[in-house]
Amino acid sequence: MCGLTAGIWLGAAEAPTKFVTIGVSPFVISLGMVCGVFVARWTLPTVLKGTGYIFQDLREKPHLIVWALLAGALWSVANTLSIFAIRDVGLEIAFPLWNTASLVGLLWGYLFFQELRGAGAGVWTKVLGGSIAIVIGAVLLSHASSQVTRAAPHRNVLGITAALAAAALWGTMFLPYRKAYISGMNPLSFVTIFTFGELITMGSLALVFRGGVNPLLHEIGVARPALFWLFLGGFCWVVGDLFAQYAAKYVGIGRTAPLMCTNQLWGLAWGALVFSELTGESRISLILVVGGSLVMTIGAIAISFAVAPEGEQSARRLATRRECDRYCLDVERVEAALSGGDPLSVKGLGRRWWDGVIVVTAIGIFLLLAAATERPPFTLNARWAAGLLGIMLASLFGCGYLLWRRTRFS
Repeated sequence: MCGLTAGIWLGAAEAPTKFVTIGVSPFVISLGMVCGVFVARWTLPTVLKGTGYIFQDLREKPHLIVWALLAGALWSVANTLSIFAIRDVGLEIAFPLWNTASLVGLLWGYLFFQELRGAGAGVWTKVLGGSIAIVIGAVLLSHASSQVTRAAPHRNVLGITAALAAAALWGTMFLPYRKAYISGMNPLSFVTIFTFGELITMGSLALVFRGGVNPLLHEIGVARPALFWLFLGGFCWVVGDLFAQYAAKYVGIGRTAPLMCTNQLWGLAWGALVFSELTGESRISLILVVGGSLVMTIGAIAISFAVAPEGEQSARRLATRRECDRYCLDVERVEAALSGGDPLSVKGLGRRWWDGVIVVTAIGIFLLLAAATERPPFTLNARWAAGLLGIMLASLFGCGYLLWRRTRFS
């Protein structure tokens, strides 16, 4: 459920990247989204657990801070490369190339964390077959997108290289995720540090490639009407990524990565329904859309039913014990955390007065940006946008309630 909910929200988060088509710099778009991510990544953990809980979790596992910073850096570079890919070869080519990240994540999970070891042929068939089905569905949807735009696919070498590099980095980004969670860290703690890696890396990239502070500030000023939408895209990304983090903790990266890649299905829904990209298109385009959507759905369902058998659970426990021995962690506490328990809750860590300041400041930033924004320079269908927003909220509260009931956001 967390993996599928992540796909819904991550698909919506891609909508602001359309600003690259009207001349906004990929660096400014990525920096704006990362700033929105920074605001949201501090706010949501504060609301759910409080900073006292987060800091205590980090104090108990300080060795994971550098891994969280590394994951944030990988995300920032990958996100920037993805925007270049959209600009150079179009979303229809870039998206299926990104989705190869699911196979990269599957490989790393197998090699480093014993995932799918001892799982048996049936589970292997569901996970690997489902992952391949999602990639095939992505290819069909991308071909439908190229039919929609009627643009010859400009297979620019740099654009394709950027998309493949983004996929490799996004797939590799799951390594720090899983390393943190088989050590018992709470995903909310991990993403709090993660965001510093994002912001530092993205700020450095923007300053270097845009010629310094003054040129960058000028471009941000020009793009100011779009900043609210970029921050909002970053917020949607954070919500999706938090669910992805919980999925990585409880079912592993080999299953989470392909489930997240269903975001292309939802990204297409936004393009087709909200931005009317399928209006008046041929029957073959509609067949490709329906066929690709069904294939991706079947792949996601197959992975969702690939429950880890005892052999795979035993292999995972060996990987957990290895991490605990390496960093002198309590195996029983870690196993309790991986089973949905919350060992830190017994400490009675309360809220701090600055928790409220963080939340109020974040809301103020969004309100300030909203006051200076303009209607997006795209034709959009408000009715379909409201419908997809309703699905997003239903998945948020539905899956969020299940996660809270089962784990109390542990």
